[in-house]
Amino acid sequence: MAKIVGIDLGTANTLMCVKGQGIVLRKPSVVAMSKATGEVVALGQQARRMLGKTPEGIVAFRPMKEGIVADYSAITQMIRSFLEEIDAIAFFSRPSVIVSIPFGSTEVARRAVEDAVFEAGAKSVALVDEPIAAALGSRVRVNSPKGKMIVDIGGGTTEVAVISLNGVVTSRTLRVAGDTMDSAIVDYLEKQRRFLIGLSTAEALKIKFGSAHPSISKGEADVFGRNLLSGMGEQIRVSSDELREALAEPAEKIIRGIASTLEKTPPELSSDISDFGIILTGGGAMLSGMNILLRERLGIAVKTPEKPLESVCNGILRIIESEGELGSLLRYRNR
Repeated sequence: MAKIVGIDLGTANTLMCVKGQGIVLRKPSVVAMSKATGEVVALGQQARRMLGKTPEGIVAFRPMKEGIVADYSAITQMIRSFLEEIDAIAFFSRPSVIVSIPFGSTEVARRAVEDAVFEAGAKSVALVDEPIAAALGSRVRVNSPKGKMIVDIGGGTTEVAVISLNGVVTSRTLRVAGDTMDSAIVDYLEKQRRFLIGLSTAEALKIKFGSAHPSISKGEADVFGRNLLSGMGEQIRVSSDELREALAEPAEKIIRGIASTLEKTPPELSSDISDFGIILTGGGAMLSGMNILLRERLGIAVKTPEKPLESVCNGILRIIESEGELGSLLRYRNR
């Protein structure tokens, strides 16, 4: 029988779920391709390990950028490979696929995702807005008239949305997210320490030693990179306090984006949000102290689900397994 598959197609990671099976795939959204032939030589974690290290003739990159398709051929091949890995494509059957997409995406961006999924082997495709999926995956009642605010900090974008009655009342998509934080760490060390590291190293530092609030310190880390004064490879020690200073600017931009969205929210729903709190999801929600910082700066309680990185995919899974209740959120297109 044809499977029903949900895809959280993120800039940094792709997650897939299947009706009756739960989340069945978690892979970095990275592709390594031959420059000469366009043939994919590696995907997922294997390709991610190649970032910044590829030999001449091979390029490793993310085919999604800031929540939109940046390389159509690469994203199509990546999705098809992942669908084949979970046995969703068979000779006589093709899956129905539900894909999350940033709210407010242009019609061109939405059509690019649909076409890529069709090209990858789907028989029908439906798109669901990421804030709705993230709310459902966080066990929030999206059909309630009471307003709920979702802040989903992904790899390429941060989605800030107020939800009520199965729809998004007001929202804002920020081009500040996990990738921005990684770049901020690279820039900080380059300017303050005259020391150069790669984005992958910066991401590892952020995950293990980064924090957003001064009450949380994670000690120090030894980092390998290049001394820009001598041009030689070197190891230095970086403190958690330095990382927090590096992350301060992107964190501040996220706070301002949330505050701006709250200012545009109808008063009745603002009152609901003050009572219920903000739901913080996405990979950025796992940055230590981010919830504390938002709570202190905005004066509103912040709640984070147990597995914030899986919130969107879990939300799609809820839709798939409760079509009688939530099927109105979907509009399939067939090919």
